[in-house]
Amino acid sequence: MAAFAPRLGGASWSAVLVGSRCRSWFAEVMGAPGDAGGAGAGPGSGPPPPPGDLRSVLITSVLNLERLEVDLFRGQHHWVPATQHLFGGQIVGQALVAAAHAVSRDEQVHSLHCYFVRTGDPKVPVLYEVERTRTGKSFSVRSVKAIQHGKPIFICQASFQLSQGSPVQHQFTMPTVPPPEELLTQEELIKKFLQNPNVAEGYRKRLTKIQAQDVPIDIKPVNPPDIFNSEPQEPKQLFWVRARGYIGETDMKVHCCVAAYISDYAFLGTALLPHRQYRVKFMVSLDHSMWFHAPFRADHWMLYECESPWAGGCRGLVQGRLWRRDGVLAVTCAQEGVIRVEQTPTQSKL
Repeated sequence: MAAFAPRLGGASWSAVLVGSRCRSWFAEVMGAPGDAGGAGAGPGSGPPPPPGDLRSVLITSVLNLERLEVDLFRGQHHWVPATQHLFGGQIVGQALVAAAHAVSRDEQVHSLHCYFVRTGDPKVPVLYEVERTRTGKSFSVRSVKAIQHGKPIFICQASFQLSQGSPVQHQFTMPTVPPPEELLTQEELIKKFLQNPNVAEGYRKRLTKIQAQDVPIDIKPVNPPDIFNSEPQEPKQLFWVRARGYIGETDMKVHCCVAAYISDYAFLGTALLPHRQYRVKFMVSLDHSMWFHAPFRADHWMLYECESPWAGGCRGLVQGRLWRRDGVLAVTCAQEGVIRVEQTPTQSKL
């Protein structure tokens, strides 16, 4: 939900930008379509996608960075929200891709902490500079700075760990919810809402715009809000999510990068559920943190449990948990964002 980008100022940057294009880490791990190696060419690569299935655009495009130099990468934009700001999940995911280039294959990300410091520009690419802050025996830290127009728009620190066993283990219990096969997708819900002739024209246009967005995520809300009711709701929501398309069995870092992208979608909006009578004027992410607990497949359905314990001072705090279908807690997320609303309650959508 945030935004940014760097102006490439000065001769030093121009010299870098005309450098040779290197094959990306994602392409090396996944085997891009048409590559000589293909899927399964390297260690950790998965089987080819099932017949008729397409690789996720999150792998082939959104998170597929161009290497410009050692520890310097350039990322493009796939989907830009209606706000015309860069999607915060894209920046987090691309930054983690850049950081993952700078560690060994055996090291896996266990946490990342990010700050969105400037609004991103969707008209220009983003540069990612990686600093190898520390490389230890068990843990390594990589710092990433995202740059547009010569200024940082985003800063991130990611910590990686070599696998270690421990008898100290516990987790919360996954909520009991209907399986995704029994629920409608976000697109199907919008289509259903639009069939109601009583929907106000302004709201109909907003729903139609959402329907047309090419978001590379499949979403199935467990308890979709009643769009015709602006009564306050508990600041909690549950929905099944997965990357759209095929990723397969591969380096776990790939799935963590995709989950980083997914984690920001509709996350901060949880803080608005008790305040649905107000129209949002401005809403962006300030920071974003993630902790990775267990292996998972980002192209398989996971339950995203979101809640907002607090809002005030034009800010909202949200927390989230991504659960595997077998009840294993895979990822924990937290975010604070700016939320500004019109003081006058909005009119009915009917």
